Amino acid sequence: MTVEKKYIVALDQGTTSSRAVVLDHDANIVAVSQREFPQIYPKAGWVEHDPMEIWASQSSTLVEVLAKADISSDQIAGIGITNQRETTIVW
Repeated sequence: MTVEKKYIVALDQGTTSSRAVVLDHDANIVAVSQREFPQIYPKAGWVEHDPMEIWASQSSTLVEVLAKADISSDQIAGIGITNQRETTIVW
């Protein structure tokens, strides 16, 4: 019986883009996906984001990075998530 390889996925939600990274057991990068999303400037010095755009960009990077790494979701051992410091959104 062969043991199925397991991977870690990192999801990074930045100010201008969403990113997903697949790492192997030795922390080597297997695949990366990134997608930018629009910035909204309601007035000088302010920036806002559409929560649905964030969700769409982050979920699409996850799907894309799994395809690039040629792995299935059941091969993910864990997920790490980073986000914008002062942002909280509940769906």
